[in-house]
Amino acid sequence: MSNLSSLAPQRVPQRRGLLLAVILVAQLMVVLDATIVNVALPEIQVSLGFSTSSLSWVISAYALVFGGLLLLGARAGDLLGRRTTFLAGIAVFTAGSVAGGLAGSSGLLLAARAAQGAGAAFAAPAALALLTTLFPEGRERLRAIGYYTAVSIGGSAVGLVAGGMLVQWASWRWVMFVNAPIGIALLAVAALTLPSSERVRGHFDLAGAMTSTLGMAGLVYGLTQAGTQGWTDPTTVSSLVLGAALLVGFVVVERRAESPITPLRLFRHRDRLFAYVARLLLVAAMFGMFFFLTQFLQDVLGYSPFASGLAFLPLTVCLFLSSQTSARLAGRVPQRALLVAGFTSSALGLLWISHLSAASGYASVLGPLVLVGLGNGLAFVPLTALALSGVEPRDAGAASGLVNVTQQVGSALGLAVLVTVYDAVAGTGTTAGADTFIAGTDRAFLVSSLLLVVTIVMSAIVLRTRREVAADDLDLELDLELAASESAV
Repeated sequence: MSNLSSLAPQRVPQRRGLLLAVILVAQLMVVLDATIVNVALPEIQVSLGFSTSSLSWVISAYALVFGGLLLLGARAGDLLGRRTTFLAGIAVFTAGSVAGGLAGSSGLLLAARAAQGAGAAFAAPAALALLTTLFPEGRERLRAIGYYTAVSIGGSAVGLVAGGMLVQWASWRWVMFVNAPIGIALLAVAALTLPSSERVRGHFDLAGAMTSTLGMAGLVYGLTQAGTQGWTDPTTVSSLVLGAALLVGFVVVERRAESPITPLRLFRHRDRLFAYVARLLLVAAMFGMFFFLTQFLQDVLGYSPFASGLAFLPLTVCLFLSSQTSARLAGRVPQRALLVAGFTSSALGLLWISHLSAASGYASVLGPLVLVGLGNGLAFVPLTALALSGVEPRDAGAASGLVNVTQQVGSALGLAVLVTVYDAVAGTGTTAGADTFIAGTDRAFLVSSLLLVVTIVMSAIVLRTRREVAADDLDLELDLELAASESAV
């Protein structure tokens, strides 16, 4: 039996505000790093001599290692202690950031980006697991999840702004160096404030670790390749097939493992499974929007990288306000209602933005960004709460890892699918005119809105009502009472 009494909410010192700040800053570092480097790519290419084809690996090296190690990192928190895993992950991430800023060659930068991804894979699920164990279910946890949601999604837009500022006013190296003082301060504060958690008894599932790491890496790599080389590219096909085969093997291994790296019981809860799938689709739609809208702002409207980052601030502000509202309404309004309202608002925003033209100005973008920000804030809070609700303390790390996995796979899947949609309209050439580019972009936004229509339908069909949840809980109590009486006899 696991013992997490040292992290029991009622025994945590009265400094939850500081503890939450540590978790949020760590999550912000991880999220920022997925976008802050984007605007620095042209300068990185010139400075370190990247070829056009290899430049994408500055992004992919981070995403590939992060996605590949997430399940392993999540289980490490359960087995080694979340405080220990969190501190180790932040230390590796910070060291990788410093190494990246000092890199004098393309190979060294890619190695540093891989180190950042490894650190993030251990720190991110540990941070969310700490949030789960430090804040009891109910209003307090929902409020914390509201802040976590705002950081997780709004941080992507903040990364674009911060990256534009650092590149324009300093150097591309500062998009790496900026993590150093933050990471060092975070380590110091976390070491002094985070409570220790006792380890869950068990051992590392080596077969599960190998199949999950290689399977996730193959899947993320295949999806990344599909976005740039197409779905019929031999490397894309082989990576996706190998990744899928390894993940099937992973499921087989986990069914028999004594201490599985990802307990399959987490998928037996219908609402939790819905939360994973819906989150994947929502993230897929959002990352596609960031990708294409950033290009529209810079290539069509002529915005600088810094100005295009600022253009996303209304989304960030609306998302923050909406997520806090969602957290306050969660106990009074059914989760299904919040989810349907959020998905609908985001879908309408994406549908609206699918009508851009060469004559469109920022006013045509502002309204959709507001709708998407409001919708995401409403939806992500109950989605995260559903994914973590009812999870036993011994499985908190694994459940948190799955939340991060769905987000990572969703971003890669969204780009792969939507770039394919774009190419089908605009072609695969790099010299498309503004009208052709906008036609492909509009179609990609339309498909993004359709992904969210799927989540709306799922919410209505799959998600249980409060009455159904109460009935299931009652049936479970009766079953347990019956089992206890039979064992007594």
